[in-house]
Amino acid sequence: MMISTRGRYALRAVIDLAENQSTGPVPLKDIANRQNISLKYLERIFTVLTKQHLIEGTHGKGGGYKLIISPENCKVGDILRLTEGDLAPVSCLECNSEKCERMDSCRTITMWNNLNKIINDYLNNVTDYQRYFGKMP
Repeated sequence: MMISTRGRYALRAVIDLAENQSTGPVPLKDIANRQNISLKYLERIFTVLTKQHLIEGTHGKGGGYKLIISPENCKVGDILRLTEGDLAPVSCLECNSEKCERMDSCRTITMWNNLNKIINDYLNNVTDYQRYFGKMP
């Protein structure tokens, strides 16, 4: 499993949003500037996060984005699944994949299942952004 720039940028942007929303909606261009991410690319990421009800945007003067849920309940695993899709380490464990014809005799499936559980359990429990990431520059 390799996390793409889309997933990494989504995490950076959500952390930035969490840190800066105390004064109201945060303009996307401000996040893009602080995080050195293309505004167009960030717009595509925020479209996904908005459709999935993680964030909401307001238009017009004083507009911007804010988290719909509290930062303490915003799980890294959820953000990555929204932007990356399945986090399974091998294709046979991906959601909606066809059952592998070798699954019943696979000597490594237990190991892959355990790794998949470890990855998802870990990412589903990362919500304390200050502890894991510190203050973003």
